Amino acid sequence: MMRTAWIFPGQGSQKVGMAVDLTNLPTAGEKFSEAAALLGWSVLAVCQGEAGDLAQTRYTQPCLYVVEAILADALLARDHQPELVAGHSLGEYSALYAAGVFDFVTGLQLVKQRAELMAGAAGGKMAALIGCDREQLQAALTATAEVVLANDNSDAQVVISGTPAGVDAVLAQVQAKRAVPLAVSGAFHSPLMAAAAGEFQTALDAVPFREARWPVLSNTDPIPEQSGAALKTRLSRQMTGSVRWRETMAQFASAGLEQVLEIGPGQVLTGLCKRGCPQLQRLNVSNAAAVTAL
Repeated sequence: MMRTAWIFPGQGSQKVGMAVDLTNLPTAGEKFSEAAALLGWSVLAVCQGEAGDLAQTRYTQPCLYVVEAILADALLARDHQPELVAGHSLGEYSALYAAGVFDFVTGLQLVKQRAELMAGAAGGKMAALIGCDREQLQAALTATAEVVLANDNSDAQVVISGTPAGVDAVLAQVQAKRAVPLAVSGAFHSPLMAAAAGEFQTALDAVPFREARWPVLSNTDPIPEQSGAALKTRLSRQMTGSVRWRETMAQFASAGLEQVLEIGPGQVLTGLCKRGCPQLQRLNVSNAAAVTAL
């Protein structure tokens, strides 16, 4: 079996219909029922509904977590195992679930509260820059205290986050092939989320984290870790800290991996890996058919 990293995408990868054929998988029915009882709404219904509803943070994050957890369970049931796991932003919760750090319902409770807090955030702005001058960007960020590097996705793609005026000021100073404002309500992965992060910490403190079955690369510290206590500390910094995905991809090579397997809808992360670690094979498992084919 190839030495493989399991990687889980975050918000922005959702697609209408992404959960439809998962009902054919053994544990899916139970998990959809548990999710409905906890959330008060149906993941299946939202995933088959209007794109605008699915794109709302309070729905997007729980839907992605449930879909990714079901896919991970199906792979584990077929004796597939990773060498290590990682997730991008919301995807880190799916990675922690797959590694056995907490159970499905516990993870969904955390994701539900995270999604509601982030959906309620206001007054911030985020923008993606593609093909920008990194030195120029760093100089602009250093000069603009209210803006930070939120997602360091690859050498060619970053996301900045901060106050609207601050983000606009940075965009005016930095040359890029493309600059795209993101359709979000708040300045995610920035210090402007401190109030929401503080409220979320209460829920996080109440949850026991077990030792991970496989090493986890966290967004805020992409060094392999299995200690439950350490992984909880890292997760507590995630809402205000940067997603260090470029460094995460560098770890794949350091760990001697041969393949990355993106578990969830879309190909955002395998697309980043195509450029960031092209020596690795890349596969996607986004539905029940892909589980069977693998």
